[in-house]
Amino acid sequence: MMKKLKIGIFGVGRGAALGKSVMLAGADVVAVCDTNKEKLEKAVATFGENTATYDDFDKFIEHPMDGVIIANFFPFHAPYAIKCLEKGIHVLSECASNGTMAEGVALVRAAEKSNAIYMLGENYPHALVTREIKRVCEGGTLGKILYAEGEYNHPFDPASIKGRKALFPFPEHWRNYNPRTYYINHSLGPVMHATGATPKRVSAYAVFAPIEGAYPTAIQNGDRVAIVVTQNDDGSIFRVTGTAGFGGHHSSYRVCGTEGQVESVRGMKEKVMLRYNPWSLPAGAATEQLYTPSWNDKDEALITKTGHGGGDFIVVRKFLECIAEGKQPEFPFDVYSAVTMASVGMLAHRSMLEGGQPYDIPDFRCEEDRKKWENDYLTPYPGPNGEAPTLPCCSKKDFAPTEEQWELYRKLVMGIDED
Repeated sequence: MMKKLKIGIFGVGRGAALGKSVMLAGADVVAVCDTNKEKLEKAVATFGENTATYDDFDKFIEHPMDGVIIANFFPFHAPYAIKCLEKGIHVLSECASNGTMAEGVALVRAAEKSNAIYMLGENYPHALVTREIKRVCEGGTLGKILYAEGEYNHPFDPASIKGRKALFPFPEHWRNYNPRTYYINHSLGPVMHATGATPKRVSAYAVFAPIEGAYPTAIQNGDRVAIVVTQNDDGSIFRVTGTAGFGGHHSSYRVCGTEGQVESVRGMKEKVMLRYNPWSLPAGAATEQLYTPSWNDKDEALITKTGHGGGDFIVVRKFLECIAEGKQPEFPFDVYSAVTMASVGMLAHRSMLEGGQPYDIPDFRCEEDRKKWENDYLTPYPGPNGEAPTLPCCSKKDFAPTEEQWELYRKLVMGIDED
């Protein structure tokens, strides 16, 4: 009988949800690490009284365990992942691999030296609709893939005090400095997964439309959306967003080939539209088919219990399978794909700051390419120890919230009333 894998979680806000999937998939959560005492107590209530708790990461990774889920603040995953890899601990990095280009280089080098597995925990490729889009692409009926779109559109109610407190709890929080291109994996990951293409060149433009009026906000970025375009290694083109804030809330995807196209349908949850031209119609197919796909998965009952459209469970299951079988994850969840996705977001931002100037995406398997970026620590985020950002986060480089917005934020979100 295969031993039960022991998993630790670093960052038990988002990490707690993934920990539930760990348990559903048949492994144990044996240790958790966070600086928030209340979250640690909730984690113990969720995972059991024998769960070890830590507020120091270096002590945490001394705990006997097979793998760690890295789920701390979005821009700061890489240094912790590197420490795990150096100790031979398997890593699942939740959503993003690195926050600077230099960290991406260091992460790849650490993964190459380690006997441990590194996996990107990007979950949107594993939702019902995106799995179906990949299945159709692999079937070959679309012909040669020419173009794909990915949109992660997440507008936010500016009047929501509860939302501000939960997502923007203090002025230096990463979301208050988040460029529109950086949080790109939910848009880019699914189209890379479906098509097999890797971006090689990127450019981007932003739309500046800041929050106006008497709303509590400390957001330093007035851009509403950035449109990112990539040229890929197979000759195709992607058009993707990072975190967009336009129109209605949705995540949507579209892949077009020489013979047909498949897409999710905005406003119609879990619906797929598959279309062909009459002259390229596969045998037995209709020119237009709108349908809800099936999971066709042995673990459907478990999948549908978890978040992000079931993607949380599938990500964790794949990670545990990789550990059990001693294999690195497939494209695009391996370390090279992970830092490529992060680089698209980071270099798209620099393109946007420079009026659309294109940037080449490094080949992180190539040491010559890595050397070009090994000392590039530019970042739009405040550092974990109070370091100032070294890049503007907004297309209008001098943008800041109004004094009224800032005062409302301090009073209503932070609970500070200077009067």
